[in-house]
Amino acid sequence: MGLDEATVKPHERLSAALATELSQVNSLIRTRMASEHAPRIPEVTAHLVEAGGKRLRPMLTLAAARICGYDGPYHIHLAATVEFIHTATLLHDDVVDESGQRRGRPTANLLWDNKSSILVGDYLFSRSFQLMVETGSLRVLDILANASATIAEGEVLQLTAAQDLRTDEAIYLQVVRGKTAALFSAATEVGGVIAGAPDPVTKALFDYGDSLGICFQIVDDLLDYWGSDATGKNIGDDFRERKLTLPVIKAVAKADSEERAFWERTIEKGNQRDGDLEHALDLLAKHGALEATRADALNWAAKAKSALEALPNDPIRDMLSDIADYVVARVN
Repeated sequence: MGLDEATVKPHERLSAALATELSQVNSLIRTRMASEHAPRIPEVTAHLVEAGGKRLRPMLTLAAARICGYDGPYHIHLAATVEFIHTATLLHDDVVDESGQRRGRPTANLLWDNKSSILVGDYLFSRSFQLMVETGSLRVLDILANASATIAEGEVLQLTAAQDLRTDEAIYLQVVRGKTAALFSAATEVGGVIAGAPDPVTKALFDYGDSLGICFQIVDDLLDYWGSDATGKNIGDDFRERKLTLPVIKAVAKADSEERAFWERTIEKGNQRDGDLEHALDLLAKHGALEATRADALNWAAKAKSALEALPNDPIRDMLSDIADYVVARVN
């Protein structure tokens, strides 16, 4: 089932099931992104927050709390926290990557400037910590503070690893665990923690989020070489930006000396010529790199679904399982 063929996508079903809570989260986000003294903050934040993202990460927090039978108010705070952390990292990422477009719209750094994006991102990080503290849970604070540090660490590691042909699959996984999976796993884990769920359940929620986040990023990297206009990604953006992602890492591992020289010229040195992307795609095909990458994504989706077996039986749990399948179905 492709991205556009699904009648009601799993994340849309989850969104409908959590509609009341999501509405409260959106209301809280709007309240907390306000600024009495700096009107640019809500302007920049609204540009991203209102851009029609799926709200997947906050939904994971709400879903985890619901499965664990939570009936207090603080899962709303935590879902908003997760969205603020995510939005802050997007603002910073677009500056680092010098991006001009996100979700089909101009990026904040293009519409305003780099300084605004960085400073508003900092503001949202600060707001997220205020929201965390309001839950009164040190354990929640510990999980989300660690996730924030891990995200930053993953981004810094990527700076050095992304254009170094010595980067192997283990380092790639470390980067992905940092920049993507850390927030997924924190989002699911804190939902269980705030509900007072037993340790095996919170561990299962963590494992689900971790595996789903890794799967999500692998698929994202795969779509860069195997996408279509329907996915909203341009084929070869990562190649042009000289990002060493999993498909290329797999091809480099099997490269002969002539192929390795090609990857050194295009990725390490950034000397790209007409026809290089087509040649890169030929090399990926020759070594079965795209199929092998998809197999890895399927494996992580299976791990995510397996983790759910430790959770209470609930319709929401089934939706989370469907989301894991759906993430990989994007590259059918």
